[in-house]
Amino acid sequence: MDAPAPFTLADLDDGEYEQLAVDNANPKTRDLKAWQALTSPQNIDRTREILNRVHQRTGNSMRRKKAEREEFHQQCHARGQEGKAEWFATLPEYEAWRRRAAYFHQAVQAALSELGKVQRKQNRAVTQQSGQEAREVLRKLSIAVQRHQARHAKAGSIAGQEDYELWQLLDRLTVPCGPNQEPTSLRTMLDFYWTDVDVVTDQQEERAAAERTMRQAPGGRAAQFSGVPRARHVGGEKPLSG
Repeated sequence: MDAPAPFTLADLDDGEYEQLAVDNANPKTRDLKAWQALTSPQNIDRTREILNRVHQRTGNSMRRKKAEREEFHQQCHARGQEGKAEWFATLPEYEAWRRRAAYFHQAVQAALSELGKVQRKQNRAVTQQSGQEAREVLRKLSIAVQRHQARHAKAGSIAGQEDYELWQLLDRLTVPCGPNQEPTSLRTMLDFYWTDVDVVTDQQEERAAAERTMRQAPGGRAAQFSGVPRARHVGGEKPLSG
């Protein structure tokens, strides 16, 4: 026999959910596990919506009861001594209700304030996580572009205009870095933060020099490649056309 599915707050209708939220609104009497479920990212919106309705309903009841009490006071005043006696006789019951309602109203308001803080914290965590994930994707993309440029430099092949435009993005695009969140180019991030630093060999230094030449080329093209030969002598290096 299959085990029953675990119970979740999604199984509750609005009336049951409201009762659970109200029962746990006051920190002094709440069940911590129930409150954690009510304030979890998947439930907190519903909890805030329902407690907002409770808060508004309680406020409306207090205002309506106050208006009714003021009208009753005028009626009692018009009846003279008998009405005055009835007014004072019913006053303790009304004051007891008003105190309970005010205490409950304040407890729900405090719970809503607490929910707001919890949700802001959750939103910051999501934003921070999304930012970190985006930064990691940008790091991997930058490394791929850097390796693409290094392969061209190592092979000594002629790069196209689109290659130069791609490589130059490493110098143009920036990300915040350091305590002051200063804009730092992707190439600087690669040089100092995003890749391991190894001992540079002569060959690597020549490759780096070639990369610097590519980056500094006017109009995105290296000067030595400004006149690309269309044909060459077989076995020779002399260009037939410039």
